Amino acid sequence: MTLKLKKTVVLVGMMGAGKTAVGRALAARLGVAFLDSDAEIEKAANMTIAEIFARDGEAFFRDKEAQVIARLLEEERGILSTGGGAYLAPDNRRVISQKGVAVWLDADLDILWNRVRHKDTRPLLRTPDPKATLTGIYEARVPIYRQADLTVKADARFTIEEMAERVVEALLSRPDVLEDV
Repeated sequence: MTLKLKKTVVLVGMMGAGKTAVGRALAARLGVAFLDSDAEIEKAANMTIAEIFARDGEAFFRDKEAQVIARLLEEERGILSTGGGAYLAPDNRRVISQKGVAVWLDADLDILWNRVRHKDTRPLLRTPDPKATLTGIYEARVPIYRQADLTVKADARFTIEEMAERVVEALLSRPDVLEDV
């Protein structure tokens, strides 16, 4: 099966959902570029996301994130991994659906906690009770993630490649995004 990507696929979802890992595998599977909005922001600022949050605040970061996402959607078709909060902004949701397709990697809270609990790279989880914080973020964001164009349910038993294949299956339901040529 030869697949042709017609629009950028934007992976959205919670921290720990697998957006970067699945995105890299998906890009390799489709033979397209892998783009990461957080990595692009870090490169432009020459700082980590955590450092940007600490120095300039979340509002500043979200403004830069929106600019980077819009630029990446203009530049080339590929797989774009976004930060967990990127899809919350209505303008980001609008531009993503206009110029690409939003795919929510829907991972449940247990999967997310198992993946992020040992990492100190998550500025939003630097709280006295990170699990409670994650739960609150999850409950607030899920209704917004549900607005994504497509949803792919994560399962802890799946490999990264199996998750990428599930995304391909979902994308094939959208001939305006991916077609078998």
